[in-house]
Amino acid sequence: MKTEIIKVDAQQPDEALLQHAGEIIKDGGLAAFPTETVYGLGGDALNPESSKKIYAAKGRPSDNPLIVHIADYEALYPIVKKIPPAAEKLAEKCWPGPLTMIFEKTELVPDETSGGLPTVAVRMPSHPVAAALIRLSGGYIAAPSANLSGRPSPTTAAHVIEDLSGRVEMIIDGGPVDIGLESTIVDFTEEVPVILRPGYINLRMLQEILGEVKLDPGLTAEGEQEGVRPKAPGMRYRHYAPKAPLTIVEGPDRAVIDRINELTEEAAAKGLKAGVIATAEHAGSYHAASVHTIGSRRDEDTIARNLFAILRDFDSEKMDILFSESLDTPRMGMAVMNRLLKAAGHQVMKVGDNDLNGGKL
Repeated sequence: MKTEIIKVDAQQPDEALLQHAGEIIKDGGLAAFPTETVYGLGGDALNPESSKKIYAAKGRPSDNPLIVHIADYEALYPIVKKIPPAAEKLAEKCWPGPLTMIFEKTELVPDETSGGLPTVAVRMPSHPVAAALIRLSGGYIAAPSANLSGRPSPTTAAHVIEDLSGRVEMIIDGGPVDIGLESTIVDFTEEVPVILRPGYINLRMLQEILGEVKLDPGLTAEGEQEGVRPKAPGMRYRHYAPKAPLTIVEGPDRAVIDRINELTEEAAAKGLKAGVIATAEHAGSYHAASVHTIGSRRDEDTIARNLFAILRDFDSEKMDILFSESLDTPRMGMAVMNRLLKAAGHQVMKVGDNDLNGGKL
């Protein structure tokens, strides 16, 4: 398959260009497009064959549900059985934006789109290109991140081209995304709203709007849970992984720096190229083959925006082993660490001020 690539203005997209993409989706094809979070791989959410194509293009397990993207609140009514008052309140505050909500679905939503579940995940993106494309394609786009399953999510069209060129009909290049992490997912099928995936809209923000909000226990679980079907994207399968094994080193700053330097020196002695993800405050303290600065701890938005791109950069550099500082910052730390832990397969090394000699390769 030859993939057509078109460039559009992110803020004022030419609808004549997007019209063709809309027709591709209406006809059962796939088009990747930018959102404010990451690039999405879009197909007709109400067409089961389109959802099957999405799974095939990504190499994604078919029980990993897709998110249905809408451009207008009224589009919610035909696809969900009921909208709890708390969900209405949250939509009023946070839609359009980086928020996905889970409801009981109607028969209009195919099981292929919902991963065989009786629920549907719905989002209303704020990105102008995404909103225009949704309307031009019929109002309902199923769209996971536009990457091969398990790979770091794409934050530029170049990332999408790297993974999906030849697998989809079209890629829409709208430049780099703004946020860089996937949307927050909140489940409204429980009595108390439950966060299934942390994101830009964090727990404290949700509590300020809704009052009581819970965190799903699966957010702290390591690896797959046998016999449990994932209720939302990213809850079960390994995600965001670079090609080289990644370990997160956690503890006091000086101990973390010393341990990572020990480990990268050991790697070099074995002929391995080691890469380090470092915050701006500490990047100059490392001596690895490749050190990437993710941003300052005072600038959480930059940390979030850079994470996936840095993981892909290490792949391009053909690193053999990777280490990262813990990035548990106040506002977006839960979301960033959720992605980083999954990328590392929950490989975490804890160090203390007096613990600088263990953790050999």
